[in-house]
Amino acid sequence: MDSHGGHYLNKEAVLSPLGAARMCQLLLGCTIMALVSHSAGYSATYGTFCMFVWCFCFSVTLVVFTLDITRLHTCMPISWDNFTVAFAMLATLMYITASVVYPVYFLQTDCPDDGCEVQIYRIAVTVCSSVCCFPYAAEVFLTRAKPGAVVGYMATVSGLLKVVQGFVACIIFGALANDSEYNLYIATQYCVVVFSLCFSVTVIVVILTVSGRTSALRFPFDRFVVIYTFFAVVLYLSTALIWPIFSFDKKYSSTTRPDNCPRGHCPWDSKLVVAVFSNVNLILYFVDLIYSQRIRFVSSSAV
Repeated sequence: MDSHGGHYLNKEAVLSPLGAARMCQLLLGCTIMALVSHSAGYSATYGTFCMFVWCFCFSVTLVVFTLDITRLHTCMPISWDNFTVAFAMLATLMYITASVVYPVYFLQTDCPDDGCEVQIYRIAVTVCSSVCCFPYAAEVFLTRAKPGAVVGYMATVSGLLKVVQGFVACIIFGALANDSEYNLYIATQYCVVVFSLCFSVTVIVVILTVSGRTSALRFPFDRFVVIYTFFAVVLYLSTALIWPIFSFDKKYSSTTRPDNCPRGHCPWDSKLVVAVFSNVNLILYFVDLIYSQRIRFVSSSAV
């Protein structure tokens, strides 16, 4: 018992809907890792990525659950609510990606040479991974900003969009690194600079918000975020126009996918991914700009 008569352990961390969501996350995450380690297996870059997602999300969720139930998060120099909702949003996106990537590269229509048992385990992994998206999404829903409530920036639509924007940028970087031939033209190199600049500033915004250090800055951070988001929209709009011209126009490249392009190592496929997701991020930044006009930034580390 503490000096105020309260309990050291936080019962709400277990008995609340949020606690139930986190326990589901842990249960499903543990099940997935057990299935993969036992028989489902993984290999190559895509399999390693999926295993990293499951292990990373399980580990952080376990730390979050432990700190919440023991109230030790109050000793940490971060904005706890901002951190947990940002991680839940990131985990949702990572699980969705892994749930798509794993069956694409590891599920087959016919049983592999080592028998149908492996196929069954891989189906179970895909199902559990897909289901685990919902507890993380539920945590985002439960901790999101509600009308009239004072919450941290990351719990607002604009804050959650920052996480999505950063994640989409990571997908773009992955495509750029996969034989995208972006170094052939100065215009496409400019697009890479734009992607890198916007991603870097977005990460800085998230880090400063989660660390609760925005109030220590000598300029109004909320105004900076709005101005940056406006410039990000303009910059991404330029890439949405420039990248397709230098990637798919017949003067610079091929308008259709070459027949001799191997799956997973085709520059045309990488260029298409970059084109699609740069437009996705353009839409996200535009929506972010609209919502950022309607919120009041909460910079206190206590939130």
